[in-house]
Amino acid sequence: MHGKLYFQTLINGSVSSMYRFYSTVKYPASKQPPDKFLQLCTSGRITQAFKTFNSNIHLDPSLYSHLLKSCIQIHSLSLVQQLHCLIITSGCSSTRFVTNHLLNAYMKFGQLKIAVQLFDVMPKRNFMSCNILIGGFVQSGELDKARKVFDEMPERNIATWNAMIAGLTDFEVNEEALRLLSEMFGLGFYPDEFTLGSALRGCAGLKSLNAGCQIHAYAVKSGLETNVVIGSSLAHMYIKSGSLVAGENVIKSMPFHSVAVYNTLITGRAQSGCNEEALNQYHKMKISGFKPDKITFVTVLSSCSQLATLGQGQQIHAEAIKSGAISSVSVLSSLISMYSRCGCFKDSLKSFSETKIQDVVLWSSMIAAYGFHGMGKEAVELFNQMEKEGLEPNDVTFLSLLYACSHCGLKDQGIKIFEIMTEKYKLAPQLEHYTCVVDLLGRAGRLEEAENVIRSMPANVKTDSIIWKTLLSACRIYKNADMAKRIAEEVIRVDPHDSASYVLLSNIQASAKQWHEVSDFRKAMRDRRVKKEPGVSWFEMKNQVHQFCMSDKSHPDSEKIKLYLKELTGEMKVLGYKPDYGSILHDMDLEEKEDDLGQHSEKLAIAFALMNTPDCVPIRIMKNLRVCNDCHVAIKYISLIKKREIIVRDASRFHHFKEGQCSCGDYW
Repeated sequence: MHGKLYFQTLINGSVSSMYRFYSTVKYPASKQPPDKFLQLCTSGRITQAFKTFNSNIHLDPSLYSHLLKSCIQIHSLSLVQQLHCLIITSGCSSTRFVTNHLLNAYMKFGQLKIAVQLFDVMPKRNFMSCNILIGGFVQSGELDKARKVFDEMPERNIATWNAMIAGLTDFEVNEEALRLLSEMFGLGFYPDEFTLGSALRGCAGLKSLNAGCQIHAYAVKSGLETNVVIGSSLAHMYIKSGSLVAGENVIKSMPFHSVAVYNTLITGRAQSGCNEEALNQYHKMKISGFKPDKITFVTVLSSCSQLATLGQGQQIHAEAIKSGAISSVSVLSSLISMYSRCGCFKDSLKSFSETKIQDVVLWSSMIAAYGFHGMGKEAVELFNQMEKEGLEPNDVTFLSLLYACSHCGLKDQGIKIFEIMTEKYKLAPQLEHYTCVVDLLGRAGRLEEAENVIRSMPANVKTDSIIWKTLLSACRIYKNADMAKRIAEEVIRVDPHDSASYVLLSNIQASAKQWHEVSDFRKAMRDRRVKKEPGVSWFEMKNQVHQFCMSDKSHPDSEKIKLYLKELTGEMKVLGYKPDYGSILHDMDLEEKEDDLGQHSEKLAIAFALMNTPDCVPIRIMKNLRVCNDCHVAIKYISLIKKREIIVRDASRFHHFKEGQCSCGDYW
């Protein structure tokens, strides 16, 4: 067999009764494949099809293509190998049509090495032969080899260009993909809907609105604008490039919609931060009769995570089970994250424990859930178990681990994990990993060491305002005003309109009663038109979200809430509660300060929840900013007095309050 030992072995010892039967039969003439033969192939009865119609196959070798397609359909590599032997012994291996189908079959089964050997010995090749090999290399991520085959082709067809451009965009080599599109057009090839769909994905990846608009113009000129693939890709490109309205206009102009179109619209709204609108669009999709797929479920579950709408998340969970999408790793991972971010850690753990899928994405999601709920030791234990199972962690796994360690005071373990990441797994830390290390050191009071980490990062890792604010927050905890001023300048240099640095530095000055400095910072904010983000807390009850802002009087029960809080504060003081005035940025008398603290949004939300829920039900509150010192202490007292479990998610993590204690201890 052309000197190939593998195929010779098959001929000598591994051919089934199909081959023995084939070698003893006489073949009557036949003109075309009978319908019965096609029916047998379609139903997967390959051996019966071969035995019954062997004479037809002998006279018309192209019929092997139907047998090979059937092997792919029933997932039988062994039958492909047996048919390969028969193709060789019958002298059909020089028939290009048959060999191309054989090449395709090996590719479908991931047998790239065998496919390359077959390609090398093919006496005749054509566009299809090369296209199949390019597709195989692309699927295995070997873009260089795919490009070599592409470059060596004396002639190409539209499918060749499509395979190469699609492969480049799949692996986000988007600039090269767009360059090939330009070259293709220059050589006289006219892109079809598949070419344009891939190219538009490349534009979306680059967020290149200019290139996307040029492709849009070509699509209109070619009459392809109304094509579903093109329409979906155009909308995706516009949305990813920041033009949500343009993307929605493309969708509205399409003659009919599909699941892919709705997914584009839902994803676009979610990525633009319009999570409520994303969920509304999801409901419209179902009303229109379209069934959500795994992409839909991942997006809407992520929206529920952002909004912390547990009720809707539970409904979507049930719908995912009903549709069968729950078996998808991406859906399961989103489900674990959704329950975690909605404050239902036990449901996250249940979703993880019930799956038998061994996948690094799922394990990383569960490690993140542990960290988000202040269970750093458990996160590290799960990581150790993950290694024992033979799963190799990735950069996301280590980011979740470092986060968990920093929020639980596990400094030594966090540093060790960072070393494991860089030395054992040879992963290059990104900015987010360094930010966690800075947080880890800052919370441990090693401020100068944390600053050194930032200033000694590799040149390819650029600082942002977040990493400097992380260190600034540590300066606030340890009341290091001198360093805080220096670090605040770094934040303002990177992002002059970031209000958090002004607020953090003002907090430090206010704690030291340096009211003149506080006044100067407030003036600087006004001069630069920097507005402090208002604190907002919300509570979901009976699928309705109740939102509260500081000193908010818009809620219909605002007066009742204020009276309830006043009585509750009195009970707290009896047990030893003392308001922490260090959170107040204004110079005012004690009574005004106490009244100001009593109107914080999380306290309003908790009071409303206590007034409207049964005693046995845990209270879950969400806040867009970090919980202040005073509220953190106050909620401990409230949980003790009311004998309620109170779960608060702020901008940093979850805090579980129960019987006067918080799960985060001193590391919140």
